[in-house]
Amino acid sequence: MSEAPRKGSLLVIFLTVFIDLLGFGIVLPLLPIYGEDFALQYDLTDQQVGWLIGLLMSSFSAMQFLFLPVWGRLSDRFGRRPIILIGLTASTVFYGMFGLAALYHSLLGLFLTRIGAGIAGATISTAQAYIADTTTKEKRAKGMALIGAAFALGFTLGPMIGAGSLFLGRQVAESPWPGFVASLMSAFALLLAFVKLPESMQPESGVTAQRKLFDRSALRAALAIPSVGLLLLTSALAVFSFANFESTLSVQIDHLAMNSTKADAPLLGWLSDKIKDSGYERQEDVAIIVVCAAFAYLGLILTLAQGFLVRRLADRLSEGAMAVLGGLSALAGFALLAVATLRGSFELLVGAMAVEVVGFALVNPSLQSLISRRSDPNQQGGILGLAQSATSLARILGPVFGLRLFKQSPEYPYYGAAGLMVLALLLIVVSVRSGRDFGHQE
Repeated sequence: MSEAPRKGSLLVIFLTVFIDLLGFGIVLPLLPIYGEDFALQYDLTDQQVGWLIGLLMSSFSAMQFLFLPVWGRLSDRFGRRPIILIGLTASTVFYGMFGLAALYHSLLGLFLTRIGAGIAGATISTAQAYIADTTTKEKRAKGMALIGAAFALGFTLGPMIGAGSLFLGRQVAESPWPGFVASLMSAFALLLAFVKLPESMQPESGVTAQRKLFDRSALRAALAIPSVGLLLLTSALAVFSFANFESTLSVQIDHLAMNSTKADAPLLGWLSDKIKDSGYERQEDVAIIVVCAAFAYLGLILTLAQGFLVRRLADRLSEGAMAVLGGLSALAGFALLAVATLRGSFELLVGAMAVEVVGFALVNPSLQSLISRRSDPNQQGGILGLAQSATSLARILGPVFGLRLFKQSPEYPYYGAAGLMVLALLLIVVSVRSGRDFGHQE
């Protein structure tokens, strides 16, 4: 490719990934609430509902974990463009099915849509391979950063658009419109890719999107460096803890919005009054809008933390120091979340969300950077792929255990996450002290 098509292709791939991820951000805050409401039609105990909604939340990540290598191999064989188009087509269909499942209160439909959307979303590895095809080694890191930016923007703006789409129907609670809007956005991304996205793979490029589900050689290479093995475990623990928080947040806020009084939560009471002044009197409608607003706030904090705080601290602190600082912040966030839950305080919950998200924004990139720096460059791809697999498994298991614990008692997921973060902090300190960058190890 010439330089001009490369730049144009990167813009198009960014826009297609971003628009598709908006759909993910639109649906995510609503999923556990819809699932819990739809499960009421069955004669299930609270514990069974917890397991069921946990599996629903995990199904997307599980399908991504299984199908990332499949789509990667197919894109190596048939090209990047057709695989990206297939993924966007599937996203269009399955987000539309989410709207239908909401319309007919179908729990089975929710499961089918999340499984299908997870399979479609696994084409993200193909988008990364597309960027690798169209960038030089010197500019590849900046190109890959586009995917991270698309994730952050999708997670921030998605809930805002989801909240807006709720107003398209006569009632907000269990509205099908977020699914339909997400489907329309994926359809637009599909049209954009179909018209503007050329094939990137060249016979001489030598770039491959293939990724093994479980790479034994990468595991042996990682364990050969003790600090890298500890860092992989630490990264998985941090993601598992965050998945507990992320998966239970919607039902926690929904519970507060449905049951708190103005005296208990003045900020929530003020927000509820503003929503009711807009014409939405049903408490179920108010609760859903509050959930979407809270997730939009969460995404904004995450974007600011990643875009400003992390960059500025990176010039002043080492990765190890940033990881410790982030771990302490995350631990404080989990403790505050537990206290907010026990007190039923929406104001404290909002503050705890910010503290927790800032901590995760510091921990995750710092650990990934340490893993990369301490790995043999010749084995770095496999080890980083192994790290991605480990964190994917953590995202699968986190919601299952988090929502199961939530049904037992709402503060339990945060106690569990705090305990795991204490262990993660200890592992960070040990791994930082016991290892060095590759080439400087004794």
